[in-house]
Amino acid sequence: MRIMTVRPPWSNLIINHGKDVENRSTNIAGTYRGPVAIHAGLRQMPAGDRAWHIASAAGMDTDRYDGEELHLGHIIGVVDLVDVHVGPESGGGCHKLNSPLPVTPTYDLCSQWGEAGSYHLVLANPRALEQPIPYRGRLGLRTFNATTDAEILRALEALS
Repeated sequence: MRIMTVRPPWSNLIINHGKDVENRSTNIAGTYRGPVAIHAGLRQMPAGDRAWHIASAAGMDTDRYDGEELHLGHIIGVVDLVDVHVGPESGGGCHKLNSPLPVTPTYDLCSQWGEAGSYHLVLANPRALEQPIPYRGRLGLRTFNATTDAEILRALEALS
C-alpha cells in the first residue's frame, strides 16, 4: 500500500463525496496501481478558496467543518489508484500517458474533477476509516512503515 497527503477539503471529497481524480503537476504514481491511503494534510485550503466552493457544491456541509472534523494530520481512508493520464491543455478530452489516444472514445474529460494541464490520478472504491489514524504527512506518493500498514489493514477489515 502507498500513502498520499492531500489538503482538505480535497481529502474529504475523495473519501466521502465522490472525487474520483486527484490532480497533480507531475505523475507522482509512476507505474504504481493499487491501494492508496489518503492522509488529510495539516494545512487546509484557505477559507474562500475555490476548493471550498466546489466542496459545498458537491454536498459537503462546509459550514460545520473545522480542523477536528477534517481530521487534519490523520489517515482518513483508502482508495484504489486505477489509472493515471493527462488532462487536456485546453479543450478536448484526457489522453493516455505517452499517447495521443483519448481516454474516452468521445474525447470527453474523464471526470468533472479533472483539471486541464494536470496529471489525473484516477481513484476508485473509497473506504473511510471509522477511526482516523494520526500520521505525519509528506509530499508525493510513498510507502510507509509496516506497523501503520498493518493498522490500516485492520481498520479496513473492521469495516467488512
